[in-house]
Amino acid sequence: MRWLPRALGALILLALLAGLALYGLSEWRLAKRYDAPRDEVRIPDDEAAVDRGAYLASTVSVCVDCHGPDLGGQVVVDDPGLGRIVAPNLTTGEGGLGSDRSDEELVRAIRYGVGPDDKALMVMPSDDYHHLTDEDLGALVAYLRSLPPVDQTLPAKTLRPFGRLLLALGQLDVFPAARIDMGLRPPAELQPEVSKDYGLYLANIAGCTGCHGPGLSGGTIPGAPPDFPPAANLTPSGELGAWDFADFRDTLRTGKTPKGRALSEQMPWKSYAKMSDQELRAIWLFVSSVPAKDAGKR
Repeated sequence: MRWLPRALGALILLALLAGLALYGLSEWRLAKRYDAPRDEVRIPDDEAAVDRGAYLASTVSVCVDCHGPDLGGQVVVDDPGLGRIVAPNLTTGEGGLGSDRSDEELVRAIRYGVGPDDKALMVMPSDDYHHLTDEDLGALVAYLRSLPPVDQTLPAKTLRPFGRLLLALGQLDVFPAARIDMGLRPPAELQPEVSKDYGLYLANIAGCTGCHGPGLSGGTIPGAPPDFPPAANLTPSGELGAWDFADFRDTLRTGKTPKGRALSEQMPWKSYAKMSDQELRAIWLFVSSVPAKDAGKR
């Protein structure tokens, strides 16, 4: 019994030291800087380019899904254990970033997922947007520059104890910048056409491959909250193996599969529903060409 207080004290000390070590490791991961390129991307100012950027932001790359329909920002996740994820106000209004970011900084944020301080942006889907051509990326920035100001000051993002623990242990995948090949640059432009290659491009910038995996076999979505449903297996091993293009198109238009199953509300099908038949057919050509895989086997 004489040793019990000492043993308890030693355990408490070890717990404190472990806690400090994990906190320090989480701080190191948060403070890590990335040597992202400073690509020269021309930002057009014509109406057609702004319209293209608006289309990308609302329908294909669905920036509005996180930043809100007016891109004035919003709290995306606020979990008492994990933390708070905030999509910032992208306009020039009060609390917005529009006036504080140069074109180059916006390009780096979108394409490489890094901020002006070279630190990784949290849950910014740049592993999807990294595939944007210079032409589409320039159009997207042009659209951001055209946004009317929205006055909205949002709370700061934060990681809470359980989130820091998972981050320190490498179990919280919230920094897409860490997954991007910084040396790879997409083509300057790409001709829209009904082809498997263009379908792959759309699937990349729309986040299909980001959520469902490069092989489209589905499973846990990187960086998603724990309560998010897993992404579906889109290979011939899954439900899509019995579909044709009409089934695929109608599912994205209506939010219901041929068997009547409703798509998850986490799936931005309401945005994709506004894509043209030609775009959806191109995506289908890519989706229907991937080899069969078991669910989650990426």
